[in-house]
Amino acid sequence: MEVHQLRYFCAVARQGTFTRASEVEHVAQPSLSQQIMKLEGELGARLFDRLPRCAKLTVFGRAFLPKAERILRELDDARTELLDMSGSGKGEVVVGVIPTIAPYLLPRLLNDFIVRNPLITMNIVEDITPALLQRLHEGTIDMAIAALPVAGNDLASMALFEEKFYAVLPDKHRLAAAREFISLAELNREPFLLLKAGHCFRDSLIGACKNLRISPNIVFESGQFATILAMVSAGMGVSAVPAMAVEPQPGCKFIPISDKHCTRTVGIVTSRHHHKSRAQRLLMAQVRAACREAGRTS
Repeated sequence: MEVHQLRYFCAVARQGTFTRASEVEHVAQPSLSQQIMKLEGELGARLFDRLPRCAKLTVFGRAFLPKAERILRELDDARTELLDMSGSGKGEVVVGVIPTIAPYLLPRLLNDFIVRNPLITMNIVEDITPALLQRLHEGTIDMAIAALPVAGNDLASMALFEEKFYAVLPDKHRLAAAREFISLAELNREPFLLLKAGHCFRDSLIGACKNLRISPNIVFESGQFATILAMVSAGMGVSAVPAMAVEPQPGCKFIPISDKHCTRTVGIVTSRHHHKSRAQRLLMAQVRAACREAGRTS
């Protein structure tokens, strides 16, 4: 059994097809298929059902996948520990960040970290929380910056700061003039513009509404705050954003939401089974410093 065979097997399991897996692994598809067939021959079990348009894990494949992932993760951890022991100062960190945090925190964080640690490579994956947690389980990212709490006994979380939610209204809206705070109840009948399903900020806001026994009148959904703010500016409805996203926007008025559940906790999520390299520890310290500043700002 070869390491590259395990890697190819995990790639097909994640990608769902031999074609996509070969592209991800930068190997010819016939070669990848041949190596997986050799692995199946050595194990004495068929790992995939080869369907016309996809590859489905068999019951043997589903049982073997977590073991293969663990082997690859432990090899990667061993390599990382040896690099740390060499004291070269080099390293690589892969960070997952949710879209409602990435554009506001990362620019400052990236610049500061690269200046202070020029030998460390930092790669960024921007995705919604469920996808990032799956990547943590697979070991394809080292940490995630997301809203807490997250589920999973094999995940460790560290809270960084809490931030308030702000209502966003067209600046000519009847509720926008001279107000220090606003409640969700006041926005209950307004046309609401909201992030699509899968975004944890949407879940937090819907949860706050449920606690108040109200249901927002959702008329438009988007994957980006920028699109939503442009629609609010055009008078198409109202919305809400975390404090981190509050910045001057023509045609928009930002007002803090007064309800006590309209907050979120931003934190770092890591795998309990993943060795934290020197590079990762340095980045976590940098993230904590940047988030403390973001928390003070919000």
